[in-house]
Amino acid sequence: MARDEARYSHGHHASVLKSHTWRTAENSAAYLIPELEPDHFLLDVGCGPGTITADLARLVRWGRVVAVDREPAIVGRAAEHLAANGVHNAELRTADVLDLPFPDNAFDVAHAHQVLQHVSRPVDALRELRRVVRPGGLIAVRDADYGAMTWFPPDLDMETWRTLYQEIARSCGGEPNAARRLKAWCVEAGIETEDIAMTTSAWTYSTPEELEWWCGLWAERLESSELAAIAVEKGFASLGDLGRLAEAWRLWSQDPEAWFMVPHGEILARVD
Repeated sequence: MARDEARYSHGHHASVLKSHTWRTAENSAAYLIPELEPDHFLLDVGCGPGTITADLARLVRWGRVVAVDREPAIVGRAAEHLAANGVHNAELRTADVLDLPFPDNAFDVAHAHQVLQHVSRPVDALRELRRVVRPGGLIAVRDADYGAMTWFPPDLDMETWRTLYQEIARSCGGEPNAARRLKAWCVEAGIETEDIAMTTSAWTYSTPEELEWWCGLWAERLESSELAAIAVEKGFASLGDLGRLAEAWRLWSQDPEAWFMVPHGEILARVD
């Protein structure tokens, strides 16, 4: 299968990695944890800097984790994290979700967190995950939904940000409202409806410290990340527009009534 042609709109700017390294199995894969056995052989796709990977490896302490990402530099970051945290039952590979270098029926579990929203052909990605999972095993995917994100108080600049982000993501080949499509994508990939369990969960930012962190990350992304570069390159926004939106994030975060929710869809699909 051909390599994914989608461009990763977030890039690996410091503001992005700050968010990604905050992620743990507890706050990003809680729906999967009860399904894991200590001897499972698990594939972690799109592992990023490896924080979730490290937790999953501890949960399958007598088994093994193979973690992959298509960016060699980020695989290196993940290797550093695993080594620093004494994780010895995990290995890292550079690989693409649409062309996994593994035989059929190789894993007990295939996990992908916030990956399908960035993939040009998410149904093919699910077919590939299904191929490498043994009969009776699990595919576990979790993705956000930008269209369903909720915040208060309302703010027109924040709505402009959402529209801009969705334009950028789709221009790069992704689908920013992935969560609502997960079940449909699984069905299209050939997974029987009765073998699909769908749940939802959310990240919520409401304390002054949480809001300063979350909103500050988005302000930084709008000012200097790959996302900003794409917006200017493709004519979606000027540097001035991005600066104004970044400032809007910072100002909004200081409102004593402010809170922000990032909803996620989660799928556990049993392979037959």
